[in-house]
Amino acid sequence: MRLHRLEVEGFGPFRARQSVDFDAFADDGIFLIAGRTGAGKSSILDAVCFGLYGGVPRYDGGEKRLRSDHSEPSDPTEVVVEFSTVAGRFRVTRSPAYERPAKRGGGLTTQAPSALLEQFVDDEWVGRAARVVDVAHELDEILQLSQEQFLQVILLAQNRFADFLLADSRERQALLRRLFGTERFSDIQARFDDRRRAAEQALAGRRATVEARLDEAERVVTDAALWGDDADATPDTTDARIERLRRAVARADYRVERFGTERTAAEKTLTTADAALAALKEQRQAQLDRDRARAALAVLEERAEEVAAAASRRDRARTAEGMRALIASAARALAAAEDAATREADAVDAATAAGVPMGTMTDRAAHYRTWASDRTRESGSWQRAVELEESTAERTAELVAAQEAEQAASAALTAIDVERETLPARLAALSADRDAARAAAMLAETAEREVASAEQRAAAVLDVERLAAEIDAARQVESSASDAHTRAQAELAALRRRRLDGYAGELADALAPGEPCAVCGSLEHPAPAAHADPVSAEDIAAAERVRDDASRTEREASAALATVTAAHAVAVERAGGRSAAQAAEELERARAARESAVAAVQRAEELTRDLDVLQASAADLDERRAAASDRLSAARTALSLAAQRDADASRLIAEARGDRTTVAERAAEARRQIAAATAAADAIDANVEAAERANLARHERDQAVEASMFTEVVEVEQALLSAAEITALDDLVTGHAVAVQKERALLLDLELRALPDETIDLTAAEEEAAAARRSWTSAVDAHSRARGVQSSLVATLDAAAVEHAASAEDAAEFEVLRGLADTLAGRSGNTRRMNLETFVLAAELEEIVSAANQRLRDMSDGRYELRHSDALAARGAASGLGITVFDAFTGQARPATSLSGGETFLSSLALALGLAEVVTARAGGIRLDTLFIDEGFGSLDSDTLETAMRTLDELRQGGRTVGVISHVEAMQEQIPAQLTVHALPDGPSVINAPRG
Repeated sequence: MRLHRLEVEGFGPFRARQSVDFDAFADDGIFLIAGRTGAGKSSILDAVCFGLYGGVPRYDGGEKRLRSDHSEPSDPTEVVVEFSTVAGRFRVTRSPAYERPAKRGGGLTTQAPSALLEQFVDDEWVGRAARVVDVAHELDEILQLSQEQFLQVILLAQNRFADFLLADSRERQALLRRLFGTERFSDIQARFDDRRRAAEQALAGRRATVEARLDEAERVVTDAALWGDDADATPDTTDARIERLRRAVARADYRVERFGTERTAAEKTLTTADAALAALKEQRQAQLDRDRARAALAVLEERAEEVAAAASRRDRARTAEGMRALIASAARALAAAEDAATREADAVDAATAAGVPMGTMTDRAAHYRTWASDRTRESGSWQRAVELEESTAERTAELVAAQEAEQAASAALTAIDVERETLPARLAALSADRDAARAAAMLAETAEREVASAEQRAAAVLDVERLAAEIDAARQVESSASDAHTRAQAELAALRRRRLDGYAGELADALAPGEPCAVCGSLEHPAPAAHADPVSAEDIAAAERVRDDASRTEREASAALATVTAAHAVAVERAGGRSAAQAAEELERARAARESAVAAVQRAEELTRDLDVLQASAADLDERRAAASDRLSAARTALSLAAQRDADASRLIAEARGDRTTVAERAAEARRQIAAATAAADAIDANVEAAERANLARHERDQAVEASMFTEVVEVEQALLSAAEITALDDLVTGHAVAVQKERALLLDLELRALPDETIDLTAAEEEAAAARRSWTSAVDAHSRARGVQSSLVATLDAAAVEHAASAEDAAEFEVLRGLADTLAGRSGNTRRMNLETFVLAAELEEIVSAANQRLRDMSDGRYELRHSDALAARGAASGLGITVFDAFTGQARPATSLSGGETFLSSLALALGLAEVVTARAGGIRLDTLFIDEGFGSLDSDTLETAMRTLDELRQGGRTVGVISHVEAMQEQIPAQLTVHALPDGPSVINAPRG
């Protein structure tokens, strides 16, 4: 990560906007931030940390102290940090919450915190996030460092400079994990643990399957009574159980073979008995068939006369069927002739009743047609009058509409004249109403602000009530967590006491006859201590984990209580001491005032539109009057034309109506007469044609009867049968003949066999066959059961043997996986509880310490050397991440906490620089291209300071930039690239541009 630019305004001691271009120091590699004490040197680092994380290194939750005390109420507070990582170049703009003047209504309002994150893409800044929470999430992914880690490796601020040196194993592990990206090793460890658990479960399942199948096989053997001499034996291994069951399988094979022989013999006896019974049954059935055929033939001979009569009736029906169509045709023609004569008489009577005159007897049809033609020509001249008569209502409506249009045009002209007289007064009244509405609408913006303020107060009152309840709940949670932590601590202490008390018993359990005691070396153990209350190291570790979890839960509960309490205080301040009822009443009044103002705004807009319309109407009033006058003249002309058309139509209708009530009535009467005359002529012609067809059909029918076996038409009609009846008679005759022939043939064959007349008795043969079948069924069942037992036993035993063989392979694989997983997780023989990730981090820490010692030896004149420690960590923490200090003067290693202030500074500086070097050199890790140091150079003597400066000067290599904050004059002389912070006489500070 590299910083490029910083801009601050209204932040810390800086009122006016100040800019720092860190790229200007890239060539120098090191620069000094100088200035008098209290001028604001450290505030530059505060601004960097606030811009990236929304917090400052020197204050805990102190956002309210970030705003410059020198700022005016209307001045903004803003920090802009521009930086780059391997992910690209970014710019974050952030402002804290502070009080500013309200834009509406006066007073102060709280400016909410804000943040904006942008990325430099294609030569322009593109926004990535615009909410505080979204910016935090994005920066977390981009920076790959938490605020605490940032303060330990990049911004070594006051009071935090030695954090990495003095951190415990857990804190140091969390930081190194983020810096070197070693989460993958933890994932590898987890995957191997998962594989170990899966292999263990698979092995247990396979072994359980083997046991279940062996139990099932033994149950089958017991149920089938297949145990031999080893029935009372109890094998102690799986292989022995399998071997015992295989002997039972051999006995099951012998049983299947014996029952199979018995089944074959029973089968032969059954076949012989069934064959004898079948022969007797066949002879008895032949006797029954012979007797039945004799009886059936006698019955058929008795029906011979009936069948002959049916054959005669069938033949007459077939002959009559050929004349069915001629008889039916003649009947239809005679009926049609009678019907045509009736229709002719009815049509002539109807024509006479309609007023059509009768014609002559010789040519009546021609008379009716001639009369209808003459009447049609006469009625055609009345059609126009009929149409005019039908449209009488339309003409009347048209005349009325013309009259109404003339009246409306006259009224419109009169109204325009009235409007011309009243227009000035209406314009004046509408203008006054609009001005009054505009005055009321000017209060809308103020009313909106009042509603917003009232809503915030009402919401704050609700927050006060809600957060008060949350505080009580958080206090209860904290109390419970504290109690749980106390109990866990007490349980851990008790276990440790029991562990110490049981050490003698543990040692006694490990004693073996003839082997020396690990404590005294004696080969005799006359009175070993009893281990009555064993407590293992695993029990202690588990209790420590429970205690640590309870401690973490207690810290989280305390933090949650503090957060809710702070939020409650903010809500109380925002509520201003109001009750819920007061806040609701204020909100209701504000909303009512806003609604009134909004209504006034709408009313003013409506009146303005009405006034514009009225003014536009006044501008074209003369044109509207001229148009109205033209419309009145046109309406009067249309009324005159409509009256003339109505008079002409009435005259034509009166002429065509004659002596009838209406022209339509007269025309309808003529149409009825024409239709009656035409119908009479058509009926006369149809009667003549029907009589001719009837005579022809009668002649053809009589000729056909004379040529047949019948003498009269009646005989033919009586002989006629339906097709189904003819078919039934034919089937009867044919079926009788076929049955006689069939029965005679069957009886002839049976008579030739010379069967006895007495019925054969089957009882003895059936009893013998039934006994043979029962024996065979019993043998089949016994054989099937024996085979089922054998198959089930063999299948179950084979499956158990296969699973047993596979379980041996799984057991070998599980042992390999378990050993590897335990090694990676720091279990089993790993006495330092160092897992794979910790091992990798320990190697990285060892390299960091080595890089730090290259500088620390020079800075301490060879006295001090940092050493990586893999001593067993306390309280379940991972080992391998410890740091001690070796003092060459004493020849002893001691903890880092024992160093003096100056010694701690030099050691911390060396370690921080070593950490930055190693992290930067790692591909895929986080590159640290910028480093700030704000700590204790004033505590060094001149020689040590010179050594420290020489060390810092070496950091220019590799493109790294180091910023140092100090007011020590010697450093100002040795570092030419400087930023100087000056406090102005009136209070605020400014940052001077870099100088060479």
